[in-house]
Amino acid sequence: MGGVRTALPTASWRVLALLAVLACWRPAAAVEPEPVADAPGRWSREQAATWYAAQPWLVGCNYIPSTAINQLEMFQADTFDPETIDRELALAQGLGFNSVRVFLHDLLWLQDREGFLGRCDEFLAIADRHGIGVMFVLFDSCWHPQPRLGQQPEPLPFTHNSGWVQGPGVEALQDPAARPRLREYVMGVVSRFADDPRVVVWDVWNEPDNLDGGGAKRPGLEPKNKVALVNALLPEAFVWAREAKPTQPLTSGVWRDSDNVSRLDDCKRIQLAHSDVVSFHSYGDAASLGRCIENLSAYGRPLLCTEFMARPNKSTFEPHLGIMKERKVAAYCWGFINGKSQTIYPWDSWKKAYAAPPPVWFHDVLQPDGTPFSQDEVAFIRRVTGGE
Repeated sequence: MGGVRTALPTASWRVLALLAVLACWRPAAAVEPEPVADAPGRWSREQAATWYAAQPWLVGCNYIPSTAINQLEMFQADTFDPETIDRELALAQGLGFNSVRVFLHDLLWLQDREGFLGRCDEFLAIADRHGIGVMFVLFDSCWHPQPRLGQQPEPLPFTHNSGWVQGPGVEALQDPAARPRLREYVMGVVSRFADDPRVVVWDVWNEPDNLDGGGAKRPGLEPKNKVALVNALLPEAFVWAREAKPTQPLTSGVWRDSDNVSRLDDCKRIQLAHSDVVSFHSYGDAASLGRCIENLSAYGRPLLCTEFMARPNKSTFEPHLGIMKERKVAAYCWGFINGKSQTIYPWDSWKKAYAAPPPVWFHDVLQPDGTPFSQDEVAFIRRVTGGE
């Protein structure tokens, strides 16, 4: 938690912020990246650059309301909570955030496609009232691999993301007969908002080759060939999204060893070949973030850091946010409001018992009433974003 600082004039704070950036980060020597061939339909570098030049510096958070434990609870009719969303996005606006990254789910389409699309539209309207654009995430390979519609479980005490679910779940992932409905979901959602300026980017698949982080406590739920199954479906998902003719770019963020592009694994190769703009995740220190920026810049496309900020890992707003603004890299921290996702607790809360909130939150910025984890941190965010 940030300590009390002596008040200084605004200009002095700006100088200190710049000095912090320069002191903590130096550009790394870029490595020679493994080249990737453009997938059919991928935007040219010139198209991507033109799109990015028309955007403000995209800065914000990965958002789920404090009253939802996962994507299903966020958007199902019985638990959709526009009042909380409106209040919390007003807090995001107050920090100078102009974009949020939000996860959808294919089962929501299967359950009630028109109702689901209507709630997506309502979410976009709320965000737009607060000057916030939206990056929708279509698929996600993280956490529980067996999603179920209906009432969602209560959070496990003191446990990071205990109710988050994968989409598609392993059942659909392993079933070729599920392909048509997954295609309908992707094309249906993207085509509905393909020309909507409130949607900024389509993130086709979050961390595609990741596994269930709680697998030690729920073993045997994922097939041993899960990554191969995902790698087979990932290019199809991009093709489906592109068939819907979106005016917004498509992406999927490299995450494991995201600063290493000299030799790409199969998943990274697919992601980079199909992404119109290059996105990545960085949960390391300033030097690690610098390597990501330098190495991924070699692909000549706009860069979006769609996940960062894990305080104990030295991934912090100061200096990371300043670095990304200086380099014109879009920046989305993980988490915003301390709620049912419980991501103030670290990843190791699945293995280590916690009985109280950690003195240093892992993710998230504010309590539901708007009280910040750190006043100093919030002040820094506003200085960098130009927030109120």
